[in-house]
Order: sequence, then C-alpha cells, then structure tokens
Amino acid sequence: MSLGSFIKKQFIDVLQWNEETEGVLAWRFPMQDFEIQNGAILNVRESQVAVFVNEGVIADVFGPGTHKLTTQTLPILTNLKNWDKFFDSPFKSDVYYFSTRVQTGRKWGTPQPITIRDKDFDMIRVRAFGMFSYRVADARKFFTEISGTREVYTRDEVEEQLRGLLMATMASSLGGANVAFLDMAANQALMAQSVKGDLAAAFARYGIGLDEFNVASVSLPEELQAALDERISAGMKGGLSADKMAGFTKFNVASSIPLAAQNEGGLAGIGAGLGAGAMLGQAMAQGMASATAQPAAPAAAAEVPIEERLAKLKGLLDKGLISAADYDSTKAELLKKLIG
Repeated sequence: MSLGSFIKKQFIDVLQWNEETEGVLAWRFPMQDFEIQNGAILNVRESQVAVFVNEGVIADVFGPGTHKLTTQTLPILTNLKNWDKFFDSPFKSDVYYFSTRVQTGRKWGTPQPITIRDKDFDMIRVRAFGMFSYRVADARKFFTEISGTREVYTRDEVEEQLRGLLMATMASSLGGANVAFLDMAANQALMAQSVKGDLAAAFARYGIGLDEFNVASVSLPEELQAALDERISAGMKGGLSADKMAGFTKFNVASSIPLAAQNEGGLAGIGAGLGAGAMLGQAMAQGMASATAQPAAPAAAAEVPIEERLAKLKGLLDKGLISAADYDSTKAELLKKLIG
C-alpha cells in the first residue's frame, strides 16, 4: 500500500447516522485521527439534526437532507479556521447527530410523596403517576446544557434529569394554582393542564420540547386519607361545611372509578344474584330524595336515614355481596347527592 493510498483512507467522504441503537438521543461521529474531505457528503435523515463543533464551539447546524461540505455550506466554520486556501484542504471537526423523534410513552411518577401548598389544607403530601412524551427541539441548547461532548447520550440519562425537573415543577405549579387539590384530583385532566405549561417552559430551557403530559392517578398518604375519612364521617353529623364535603366527595368518587372499572361488571354487575342491586338502588334513591328535600329540615336528612342506608351497604359488604370498591363508590354517591 502506497503512502498516498494510506493517507487517502484517512479522509471521510460520507458522514451519516443509522440510529442502530434504540434510545440514543445524541451520537458523536467517530472521527479519531480522520479528517473530513473537502466536498464530503453529510447525510441527515428526517428526525435528525447534525451539529458541527470546532474546538468546543458550535459552528454549524444542519437539518434533514444531503449536504455537500464546502466553504459555501460551512461559512461559519471556514471563518473560525481563518483558512486562506478556499477550503481545498481537509478539515477536522467534531460532528454530533441528534435524534429529534418524539420519545413517546415515557413514564413519570413520585417515588416519594411531594409536598404542595393547598388552599384547603395548607400543606399536603401527594403521590402521582402518569405518562409524558418529548423530543430534542433545539440541538444547540441540548448540546450546551445537557449532552455535551460525550460520545453517546441516551434517553435514560436525560430522563433522570427530567424527572427531577418534573417533580420540582409539579410542586410549584400545583402549589401556585388557585384550585383546591381535591378538585384537581377529581379532574386529572385539569391537573395535567395546570402543570403542562410550566413544565414545557422548564424543558425548553434545555432544548427539549414537551409533546404530551398526562396524569394517570393521584393518591394521598394513607394517614391523610384516613383523616379525611374521619372528617367525612364527622361531616355527616354537621361537622363540616358543604363546600369541604363536596371536595372530599369528589376525590372519593374519582378514586373509586378505576377500582370499579377493574371489578368485573363494575357497578352494573352488583345487582347480579341475591337482589343486591335492588337494595343498592333503593339506598341511592333514598339518598337522592333526601338531597332534594326542603332546606328547612337539613338535620333530618343527615341523621338516622343516612346511617341506616350506610349500615345496609356495610352489611352487603360484610356478606360479600358487593366489593369494597362498589361500597366506597356508592357511599360517595350518597354523600354527593346529600350535599347537592
């Protein structure tokens, strides 16, 4: 092999990234001791961006397409090098590819409860889980703020940072919202909407575009849920205002829906066998009648009749005729009808 042939093989004629490994967001083209030949071809596929970095400084960014690398296509890089040979010589520069595809179905959650301010309870701790999707929207920011000069930067690595950012943003957004937490917990779409705008702005600072964000479930710590159950029970005897009772009822109804959905037949299936559905229907109908009674006798609607109906429901639960989810849902519905 002649010296000329050896030197020729050190020139790179085509640069491209096939994205053979799933979950890679940034990949540095393996330059080593090679140089890019003048007139080389740069292939950038759809959903990719290529960034040229010269001595730590971003020189040029190329979008999808086929680009011939000359002094016309790399004017900034040519300027940085101060070349006076009209780009006839090979050049050396780090080339980074970035995947701009939407990363879908990514899970988020609160490993530990997060503390938020609430208009009803001052401070509460909550857990929440859901899904989000995102993409690299600004390769310059993503390179300078997150990925840097590493050879490979993966989806798992960036999501470690995104989850921390998500938790902080969620606590701030929910705490600053002028909506009671129990109202948002009963309407998870409202909760997601309250967080998404602030979260999109936080992601954008790092060159990441938030595509979708949703809340799949919300729960309170067991001790707080137990305290709420006690206060609901006290409210049956007049210990809580109607607006607080409404908030508690909304939360309990929202919490019971996924459980009822998992139960075979849901509420519709309770009535199968032994006449359980008829008893439940009677109890709910009586609750609705009490809720529509004249306001002159509110105490009578919250005394013995309600307790008797709940006792009947409890009896059904103890006998195994209904599920715990159905019991909780029907109890919440009675309270909801009672408070209007």
